[in-house]
Amino acid sequence: MVSPKPQARSRVKAAARPSFDASKAFWLGAGATVLGLMSWAQQAAAEEVITTHGYNFFGELEYPADFDHLRYVNPDAPKGGEISTWAPGTFDSFNLYTRKGNAGALATIGHENVLTTYADDPTAVYCFLCTTMEYPEGIAWVDFNLRDDVTMADGTPWTGHDLKFTFDLFMTDGLPSFRAAFGAFVEEVEVLDTYKVRFRFSPDSPERDRIGLAGGMPAFSQKWFEDNDYKLQDANVLPIMGTGAYMLDSYDIPSRITYARNPNYWAADLPVNKGRNNFDRIRVEYFGDSVAAFEAFKAGAYTFRSENSSKTWATGYDFPGLNNGYVKKEELADGSLSLMQSYVFNLRREKFQDPRVREAVGLMFNFEWSNESLFYGLYDRVTSFWGNSDLQAIGAPDADELALLQPLVDQGLLEASILTDEAVIPPVSGSRQLDRKNLRRASALLDEAGWMVGDDGMRRKDGQLLQIEFLDDSPAFDRITLPFVENLKRLGIEAVLNRVDPAQATERSRKYDFDMTTHNGRMAREPSTNLKQWFGSEGVNESSRNLMGVADPAVDALIEHVTSATSKAELQTAVHALDRVLRAKRFWVPQWFKNSHTVAYYDMFEYPEPLTPFARGELDFWWFNAEKHEALIAAGALR
Repeated sequence: MVSPKPQARSRVKAAARPSFDASKAFWLGAGATVLGLMSWAQQAAAEEVITTHGYNFFGELEYPADFDHLRYVNPDAPKGGEISTWAPGTFDSFNLYTRKGNAGALATIGHENVLTTYADDPTAVYCFLCTTMEYPEGIAWVDFNLRDDVTMADGTPWTGHDLKFTFDLFMTDGLPSFRAAFGAFVEEVEVLDTYKVRFRFSPDSPERDRIGLAGGMPAFSQKWFEDNDYKLQDANVLPIMGTGAYMLDSYDIPSRITYARNPNYWAADLPVNKGRNNFDRIRVEYFGDSVAAFEAFKAGAYTFRSENSSKTWATGYDFPGLNNGYVKKEELADGSLSLMQSYVFNLRREKFQDPRVREAVGLMFNFEWSNESLFYGLYDRVTSFWGNSDLQAIGAPDADELALLQPLVDQGLLEASILTDEAVIPPVSGSRQLDRKNLRRASALLDEAGWMVGDDGMRRKDGQLLQIEFLDDSPAFDRITLPFVENLKRLGIEAVLNRVDPAQATERSRKYDFDMTTHNGRMAREPSTNLKQWFGSEGVNESSRNLMGVADPAVDALIEHVTSATSKAELQTAVHALDRVLRAKRFWVPQWFKNSHTVAYYDMFEYPEPLTPFARGELDFWWFNAEKHEALIAAGALR
């Protein structure tokens, strides 16, 4: 059982209160006495330090320091067996901290951070590689009191010197967007003792993000990096050694990776790990596309599949393994925010600078027809960057939002219509693939933007043909994107789908060499400085998240409001305003989502019930049933 919720911050004095001799006070003047007491009070206040096992800026922690196990796991889950899944394309590296090469699936599975999160308390962070953290109320710095029993995968100790080395490494060789984010926050990292490290923060950095950002540093070994002459900025098939429960066991480029549970894992018996890390091995099989992967699943080549094809889910799950009860097909509740899955414009292209062009293109994607004809009615339309949550902007802005938006309108950074219009939602189309009402509206928008139809039916401006290339690497998307392309052609746009292999798609996306492509990601429930990587101007030509090329001063200003929010109410208002403005920019054509996980797996895996809505957890807290596995082997369902 878990004890009642503790307070997020416990306070202790950094120094004992100084004594006060009454006999000496007689000789002090009244004014001097008052000034002396005020000075002592200020000194005491300055010395007040918070010591805690966890941190939640806006509220209480769900777990006390001495909890027995996480509420959403089975603490008695057995250990053993293997779970296997699939990944698309190929890989040639295990270094996920560089933009070079294609990192293998689960490349960071062996890496642990100073702080961690729990699935049922997603906005808090807790000590993991530390026992406690200390910080003043203004969070000018944070001290991590590190555990003295943390060891690397090879059994060597991990210390504060390694943590400082890791910070310095990322600041010199890390991705530019990472260096920019960390550099704006952390002024200095100091090793106070072998197991005590201080992160000192920049005074103008957002207070809310400081501790979480510092605690997000992984545990690397300085000696290992030096012994292996490892360069963080280079692709490498040698995985970076970590402290985690799993480590690389074997690999076969381009088809397979296997990770094995470390039998000497330092944290195996900690309360936080009861009922977790249950599989002896985790295997990933690579396939060229989802169709080939599905056929392999039916043949038993791997054992767990998250199904992302509505067609396959609706029509493909009729095979002997399923009909004989060897395979289970389930829909598991998903309480996460919806993905921002969408076609995105590359705003670096001049032809997409005019929002009327972007709106016209968006009108030609018929979600309603796609959902009925292609998706078997399984999906809902993505409408917001914070869909499926109370952070989504709805209707016209309220008074609090207007207070943030009005100054941006006054500065000429936003159109005045943002103050009165309802939040932009995707257009609704009819039951036919080509919605003629939307076609007429799109045609008028392009006419207004100067893209006129010529005698050949194609649109030009200043002699240039309006062309759009869709970059994609998934054959499964052909049936979705090609009708979109056909609708654009009817509008007079020379549209084409260019399906390339995964390596080409990765390379071209990194170089922003595309017109439109599919992009996805999930925003945070308490978004903050990570928004700069998604939508900020600073990293527009460096971030792999801001594929769209959003570089807008109004968006930058609203991101600052989000990061500086000091209450949940302020945060909600700022996110509503940001969501409203992002949607009004129309740099995306929203696709679809569903609020459930559609999964299939061979009937030898089990999970705690009810399953937590914020984590599917198959690689975290599911477990292997050896008797069921033997029955599947005996039946010939698995090799």
